[in-house]
Amino acid sequence: MSLAGAILRFFIDQCVPDSVAKALADAGHEVLLLREKIAPDSPDPLVCAVAEANDAILVSHDSEMKQLARRRGGGQLRFRKLSLVHLTCREAKAAIRITQAMSLIEHEWEYGH
Repeated sequence: MSLAGAILRFFIDQCVPDSVAKALADAGHEVLLLREKIAPDSPDPLVCAVAEANDAILVSHDSEMKQLARRRGGGQLRFRKLSLVHLTCREAKAAIRITQAMSLIEHEWEYGH
């Protein structure tokens, strides 16, 4: 079980190492892998839409995801409910960074929802 008590759902982009998915699962959270839900190399808007439709926090190394999550379309936020963990560290350190930031991620989710 997570530190905050809530079980969060994460949608792991294809560019994120499996070690990050394992770290999240080991912390007691639900993990959805892109490769198990949609085709690899799916367009970024589809990846965002699937994460949002599954009420999952998108985890990605892709810098364009951050811009896409904020982009406005039709006078409103395009992905109004999308939560994003954007990893900027080297992939080799991603699982360690996620583990170090876990309590902050859990707190932000609880506070924001």
